[in-house]
Amino acid sequence: MDLHGHRVIYRTIGTGPPLVLVHGMVNSSRHWKAVAERLAEEYTVIAPDLLGHGDSAKPEGDYSLGAHAAGIRDLLAALGVDRATMVGHSLGGGVAMQFFYQFPERCQRLILISSGGLGREVSLPLRLAALPGAEPALALVASRWLVAGLERAGEILRTRSAGASGLLRIVARALGSLGEPAARRAFLHTLRSVIGMRGQRVSARDRLYLLAAMPTLIVWGERDRTIPLAHGSRAHAEAPGSRFATIPGSGHFPNLDQPAALAGILREFLQTTTPARLDAGGWSDLLASRRGAAS
Repeated sequence: MDLHGHRVIYRTIGTGPPLVLVHGMVNSSRHWKAVAERLAEEYTVIAPDLLGHGDSAKPEGDYSLGAHAAGIRDLLAALGVDRATMVGHSLGGGVAMQFFYQFPERCQRLILISSGGLGREVSLPLRLAALPGAEPALALVASRWLVAGLERAGEILRTRSAGASGLLRIVARALGSLGEPAARRAFLHTLRSVIGMRGQRVSARDRLYLLAAMPTLIVWGERDRTIPLAHGSRAHAEAPGSRFATIPGSGHFPNLDQPAALAGILREFLQTTTPARLDAGGWSDLLASRRGAAS
């Protein structure tokens, strides 16, 4: 689809209520394939490639969470989808939360998977990549020979250590997407909008009380080394009425290493909750509830 003069790619499968899957940094809609196929019998799954990612355009421009959220709003409007359940992984979790904050009337439920925006801590490689002058180093680690070497190592380890093999293949896939200069520029614009050397720069924790009116599920891999599991458990404690689930043996990418388990958790949540329907009056009431509590 052409939106605002830019090519935007989305993938869709299934029939039923709309379910939007938002990928993480240096990922794409393709990373949702195994989860989407498991949910397609009951839901219309829509998975966009965010601008600067996957097969979508990579223009110079705004790569903030708000810009990504607005882009999803426009994509859904063009598809004739007024309201949907939003699912976000990692960076996509931040985008999904921003979508809810900017367009609450369009959000039916919110599902956050190993989400960014819930604490400062984040892995050292991401913090280093946010440093000024990181472009040449990024070009080196995204070179074809290094990516090919990681892929070969992942294949060699497949029979010896499934976990290490899977991690190497995930890293190779992510670096492979940064082979072109435009892709690297878009990645750095996106990264630096949310992460600095000291960690994550954007936090949604001061607005988690707003989720009192939104069915919310927080999911985390118990072996996540990119964003700490503690971020999820703390957000669950601070988001009224939220549910929290962990996936044993999974790292930062449960959509890749445990898609069946993740799809099962999502399905159970979707089947046992009622979609929210917020309007301007409901939003005002939520804001007033916090002001009243503070006074």
